[in-house]
Amino acid sequence: MTSLPPPSKKRLGLVIDLDTCVGCHACTVSCVAENKLPPGVVYRPVIDEEVGSYPNVSRRFMPRPCMQCDEPPCVPVCPVNATYKRPDGIVAIDYEECIGCRYCQVACPYEARVFNWKEPIERSPQSPNFGLQEVPNRPRGVVEKCTFCSHRIDPGLERGLVPGVDPQATPACVVACPTKARIFGDLNNPESPVSVALAAAQTTLRLREELSTEPRVYYIPPQIENRFQGS
Repeated sequence: MTSLPPPSKKRLGLVIDLDTCVGCHACTVSCVAENKLPPGVVYRPVIDEEVGSYPNVSRRFMPRPCMQCDEPPCVPVCPVNATYKRPDGIVAIDYEECIGCRYCQVACPYEARVFNWKEPIERSPQSPNFGLQEVPNRPRGVVEKCTFCSHRIDPGLERGLVPGVDPQATPACVVACPTKARIFGDLNNPESPVSVALAAAQTTLRLREELSTEPRVYYIPPQIENRFQGS
C-alpha cells in the first residue's frame, strides 16, 4: 500500500480526461444516489457540447463538479462561517450553521452550488441501482454542493485506505465511472493516481484560471478532435 503523507500535508484533487469521458452520466447519477438528492438536483452535471458546423460536428462532454478551489471565493462571503476549507483542501459546508442566504452561491464562478428548496426525500430515485445514501439528509433551505465524498475519505483514512486507490475511500463518481475518466488522489503525493496522471498528460487545463481561484480539478483536453464526429 502506498504510504500517505501526514494529514496536514494532503492536498486532494481530481483529474478528468475529456477524451475518455463518454457522457454516460454515471458520475451524476451515482452522486445523486450517494447524497440522496431529490429529482432535478445534481452536484455534478455533465455538459454536452457540439463543436463545429454541419456536417463536421463533434461532441464533447464536460463534467463539472465543485472545483474545490485553493482560493475559494465562496468561503469569505459566508456571514456565519458555514462554508470553510478543510486542511486537506476540501471546501465543506456546515449545514447546521448555514442560514440559506446564498451569498456563496452567487460568489461561485462555476455554478457548483445548489439551493435546497425541497424537503428531504425518503429514497433517491437512483438508489440502489447506482449506490446507497451515505450522508445524512440536509434540511430544506440550505446551500449544498459536492464535497469530494469526504464522508468516504475520512473513515477510509482511519482504516488505512488510500483515496484514489481504494474504492471505499474514493468519491462515488470516480468509482462509478466506467471508462476511468476520473482520477483522484493526493496532489502532494507523487505516487498517487492523480499525480501520475498529471505528470503523464501532455497538457492540462483548469476552468476560469484567470480568476485566481486555483481549482483542484484538472482537465486533460481532447486529443482526438473527431471522436464523436457526425457522418
